[in-house]
Amino acid sequence: MTTALTTAPTTTTTRRPKLDAVTAAAVDQARVAAEAYAGDFGVGEHEGVVADDERAVTHLFACTHPGYQGWHWAVSMVRASRARVATVNEVELLPGDSALLAPAWLPWEQRIQGGDIVPGILLPTLDNDPRLEPGFTGGEHAADADPAEWSATRAVVAELGLGRERVLTREGRDLAVERWLAGDGGPDNQMTRQAPAECITCGYFQRLSGSLGVQFGVCTNEFSSADGRVVSIDHGCGGHSNVVAEERGVELPGPVYDTVETDDVLFD
Repeated sequence: MTTALTTAPTTTTTRRPKLDAVTAAAVDQARVAAEAYAGDFGVGEHEGVVADDERAVTHLFACTHPGYQGWHWAVSMVRASRARVATVNEVELLPGDSALLAPAWLPWEQRIQGGDIVPGILLPTLDNDPRLEPGFTGGEHAADADPAEWSATRAVVAELGLGRERVLTREGRDLAVERWLAGDGGPDNQMTRQAPAECITCGYFQRLSGSLGVQFGVCTNEFSSADGRVVSIDHGCGGHSNVVAEERGVELPGPVYDTVETDDVLFD
């Protein structure tokens, strides 16, 4: 005869540490330690005490500095076994639930925004920038090429606008297209909706070269807010070249003849 043995499931319970009476009562000692550490930041009222472990507690004091509202000083107090005196272990300034915190840290290259490059600022290009790819310079073939042939190749490369170490990738062009279409030079804005016609039919519109010229050009109307900026072919403004002012001639009044008076000088 066999007997099946069953074991009852074990449950783990976490007991909260008991508040130590000696360290919990050392409020004045904790305040002195906080004031010595805080300096001009100031130490406010006692906000409570928290049991951290056996014979270890943390006293909380409000920080009175106006720039740190919601923060508090945390003073850790400990007591050795069988000791009757508490000892300061650590003092630090910690944020509370309503504290204003700094935003999460971002690497420098991720904090740069459009338009951040100003005179005197240099922005290095990353080696793995997905917007760029190696261009044709011909330098890698210069050593093996005939000098005269190499000179002719360089002339053709320069004439075609090549010879750059890096050129735009398809991803780089797509990002530019999305950014320009969503900007002020795109079609979805109040300026375009009130324009008499689109930029593609305007005499001031000059297309870009390359593949971007299919959708974009540059405005050359000095009176337009888009002058010198990239605009899409379906953008528009009130300075369209087809808006011609009405010609108004100068209307002269008819001649006036004096048939009543005479000039006596004529009969002398």
